[in-house]
Amino acid sequence: MNYFELAMFILYFAMMIAIGFYFFFKGRNKSSEKEYFLGGRNMGGLVAAFSAGASDMSAWVLMGLPGSICLYGLGKVWISIGLLIGTICAWLFIAPKLRRYAIKANDSITIPQFLTNRFKAKNNILQIFCAIIFVIAYCVYTASSLSACGDLFNIVLGMEKTTAMILAAIVILGYTLLGGFNAVCWTDLVQGMIMLAALMLVPIVALFVLNGTGSIGTVVTGENYFSLLSSGSFNWASISDILSGLGWGLGYFGMPHILVRYMSVRSEKEMKKSQIIGIVWIAIILTMATVVGIVGHAYLGDTITQENSSLVFVNMVKKIFGIGALGLIGGIMLSAIVAAAMSTADSQLLASSSAFSSDLYKSAIKKNASDKEMMWVGRLTVAFILIIALLIAINPNSGGIMALVESAWALFGAAFGPTIILALFWRRFNYKGAVSGIITGFLVTVFWMFAFNKGDASWIYATNLYELVPGFIIGVLTCVIVTLCTKAPEKEVVELFDSVGEYVEEE
Repeated sequence: MNYFELAMFILYFAMMIAIGFYFFFKGRNKSSEKEYFLGGRNMGGLVAAFSAGASDMSAWVLMGLPGSICLYGLGKVWISIGLLIGTICAWLFIAPKLRRYAIKANDSITIPQFLTNRFKAKNNILQIFCAIIFVIAYCVYTASSLSACGDLFNIVLGMEKTTAMILAAIVILGYTLLGGFNAVCWTDLVQGMIMLAALMLVPIVALFVLNGTGSIGTVVTGENYFSLLSSGSFNWASISDILSGLGWGLGYFGMPHILVRYMSVRSEKEMKKSQIIGIVWIAIILTMATVVGIVGHAYLGDTITQENSSLVFVNMVKKIFGIGALGLIGGIMLSAIVAAAMSTADSQLLASSSAFSSDLYKSAIKKNASDKEMMWVGRLTVAFILIIALLIAINPNSGGIMALVESAWALFGAAFGPTIILALFWRRFNYKGAVSGIITGFLVTVFWMFAFNKGDASWIYATNLYELVPGFIIGVLTCVIVTLCTKAPEKEVVELFDSVGEYVEEE
């Protein structure tokens, strides 16, 4: 154990808890449901952009993606390309309209609330169903972040993996319960900056070291390593990799913990700032994660295998900064992985707790619940989901970091993506189309996941096509067909759609 690295981890955790306490004491006299779950819709452009990016880029961007590129080459960068295209489209087209529409639609603070208010629904079926999906999918998603923390502390500090996951869960629980949305967003800002610094510095230093000393292991580069076609030719293996990679970008249109960041931005002026910062940040992060994989292949050579491929970034940091006082720098760099994991987990916990308390508890259980009661229900929900996520992460058969992220990302993207897009841009879209699209997208994704893409569990034919792609396409078709076959939306719904103009308030 390098005690300098340990010191930096302790300092990092202390900083996160301190931010939670700060916003707890700052906001205790203005406690409200909107304040706790949406920061009072008062986020600045910089904070909102970094928070959206950091809550999006979980630990897989420092572990799974570089490891995959390190082993298999540039044929695996299609995920990065798909995510970059997706986030650009989301920031430019979804974010400003969703923010305006959410305010117009009875000042909605959650995605299920927005959809219900958007159609002026007379029942709460959509809210309840959405809340259930949120809780299920976020348990899986949060488990991936805890698993990443466990792997990191086990390798770097020698800490037992389960103990490490429990420690990470306690810290996340602490600042999320204390400070709510404000604490989550400001910790995301810090975490986003750490991730950016680490991904910029480590591969550049590794290149200098590589030029001076050569690679650590024997470098074996296959003939297709630098080809964007994973198999080296334009066959189904390459096509499915391309479609699956690009398909990841579809997830942005249905990811609640990212969409709610768009809704929290203070003004139209701040939104424009967020768009620029958010797009640039993601572009740099994805580019440098790809560079880490390529440089890691040259620097670490055959010391990286399929079993330890997720540790490319970790091993590079340990080799370069793992000696003596350099551990202080190494600890900061490795904190980027913890930052990536925790910034995603806290956002997911808050999104799922807001969905449960606002869209299930208040909608179906106790309609006259006070703001204070709602906040406590939300806090208890955070604790409950974190416990379930911890149990999933501890399970040795959970599938690992990347498998958990893939599953949750596909479920959200296919279930909510088509409905969000059509709700914002299609005047004729109706409530029945929205409900049927959410249900169909969710069920098709689950079916495709287990019928086609889960190895030995695949009982039809292994297509290797990411389940988000067919789930999203069939979800869109279902929304359109059901809408056209049912009654057009009422006049007041159409008027609400038309009222969402270019601005909702003056700066």
